[in-house]
Amino acid sequence: MPQKKPNSYRVVKPGDPHPQGWQVPPVNDLRSAIALLKSLPGHYIETDREVDPIAELAGVYRYIGAGGTVMRPTRIGPAMTFNKIKGFADARVLVGLMASRERVSALLGAPVRELGIQMAEARRNVTPPVMVERAQAPCQEVVYRADDEGFDLRKILPAPTNTREDAGPYFCLGLVLGSDPQDRDNADVTIHRLCVQSKDELSIFFAPGRHIDAFRQKAEAAGKPLPVSINMGLDPAIYIGAEFEAPTTPFGFNELCVAGGLRGKPVELVECLSVNQRAIARAEIVIEGEILPNVRVEEDQNSHTGKAMPEFPGYTGEANPSLPVIKVKAITTRRNPILQTLVGPGEEHVSLAGIPTEASIHIECEDALPGLVKNVYAHSAGGGKFLAILQVKKRNAGDDGMTRQAALIALAVYRELKNVILVDEDVDIFDSDDVLWAMQTRYVGDLDTLFVPGVAGHVLDPSQQPFYDPRIMAKGTTSKTIFDCTVPYHLKEHFVRAQFEEVNPSLWAPELFKK
Repeated sequence: MPQKKPNSYRVVKPGDPHPQGWQVPPVNDLRSAIALLKSLPGHYIETDREVDPIAELAGVYRYIGAGGTVMRPTRIGPAMTFNKIKGFADARVLVGLMASRERVSALLGAPVRELGIQMAEARRNVTPPVMVERAQAPCQEVVYRADDEGFDLRKILPAPTNTREDAGPYFCLGLVLGSDPQDRDNADVTIHRLCVQSKDELSIFFAPGRHIDAFRQKAEAAGKPLPVSINMGLDPAIYIGAEFEAPTTPFGFNELCVAGGLRGKPVELVECLSVNQRAIARAEIVIEGEILPNVRVEEDQNSHTGKAMPEFPGYTGEANPSLPVIKVKAITTRRNPILQTLVGPGEEHVSLAGIPTEASIHIECEDALPGLVKNVYAHSAGGGKFLAILQVKKRNAGDDGMTRQAALIALAVYRELKNVILVDEDVDIFDSDDVLWAMQTRYVGDLDTLFVPGVAGHVLDPSQQPFYDPRIMAKGTTSKTIFDCTVPYHLKEHFVRAQFEEVNPSLWAPELFKK
C-alpha cells in the first residue's frame, strides 16, 4: 500500500536490524502475545468461574489490575482472561493486556523507561502494511453475515459494560479502519467508542479532529456510506501504534506503518467479505460495516441512563444525544475467538495513549532542541493525555529558557495535554514522589509557573466546561500550565543531591533483587 504524505520518515524493509538494537519479541497477534505473557510470572492469569459481562467483569478486574484513574481501591496487576461468560457458551474475554508498563515493555521489546523513545524511532522508521490472500487471514475462519437468518451481534459477541449505568454494551478496543472515499489507500486507524444499539447497529463517537470522521463527513456530503472494519484482539504494537495523533501522524499517514516499524515487519491486511474495505488479517474478531450518511441516534436510546461509560479522566461521561451509526454487514472471527476489552479509565488506557504521547513530544523536542530533553513520561494521573513530565539536562544558561520552550513545544505537539512539569536529569520522572520532591525544593509558584490561557484541550475533562469556567464558550477549552521545577543553570552547584556510596545491594538482600 502506498504511503501518503510522508513526514520525515524512513521506510524500513522487513528483516532490517532495529535502529536502536532492541530485541523484537516473537509476537505478531494476540495469541502470541498471550503466549509470551504466560512465560512471565505475575503477568497473566485465567479464570474458569463464570462472569457476567454486564458490570461484573469490569468490577472484578478493578481489583485485579485496572489501575489508572479508576476509583481506589485498585492496583496494577496481571492481564486476565475470563473463560466462561454468562450467556455466551463459547466466548472468552481478555482484559488488561497492556495495563502495565512492564508488560508493554515485554510485548514491545524495549526497556520500561525507553518505550516512548522506541515509539519515536518506530515513527521515524516505518514499515507499511501489506495485503494477503484470504486463505492466509485467520480473522476470516468463521463468518457471520448480517443477512443470515437470526443474525444478532448481541448474541455473537459478549460486549461488556463497565458499570450498571453505562449507555449499553461497548466495544472498548475496536480499532476502526477507514479510508478516504475517493482514495482507499489514504487510510487511517483509530480506537473509537462503539456502543451496541441493536442486532446490527453500533453508534460511534468521534472526538474532535479524528481523521476517520473527516472521511465520514466527506462520504456523507456525497450522500454515501463509509465502509469500515472494526478490528479487535490484535498484536499490542498495532493498538499502541494507532494512538499517534496529528501533527506527529498528519492527515494521510497510516498509523499501521508505526506498528510495522515496531515489529520490523509489515502488518498484514485482507479484503473484507461484505464491504469495500480492508481488515487486519490476524485479528481475533472483525466487524464489517458502513457508517450511514445522515443517520444519528442517542447513545443511551436503549437504557436512558443519561450516561455513556467511564472515560479515561475517571468520570462517567454523559451520553451523546446524536451519534453516527454503523450498519453491520458481517462479523468474521478466528476459531474460538478472544474478545479483548479494557476498563475505561484504567492503566491500559495510559499505555495506549501515553506511550505515543511521550514519543510525539520526544520527536518534536529533539528536532527543535537537540540533546536537551532526555526523556518524557505521560503520567497515569492524566490518563496518558493530560499530564507530561519532561526530564531535561541543561548545558548552559541559555537552556533555562530553552527548557520552557520545550514545554511549549510539548503543548503544541499534543493539544490534549493540559499540564507540563519540568525536572532536571537527577529526578526520576517515573517516580511521582521524586517529581513532587523537585516541586517542593526547586519550584516557587510565582516565579516558575507559566500559564497558557484559552486554548484547545479535551472535551472529556469536566473542568473544561462552561459550567466550571464561565470564561470559556465551548467545552474542551482550558488554561494550560507549565511547572518549571528545574534549577537555574547558574545555581546548579547549590542543588546537588546527597551522594551515597555505590554498592551492589544484592549481596546483602538477594531476595529483593532477583530479576
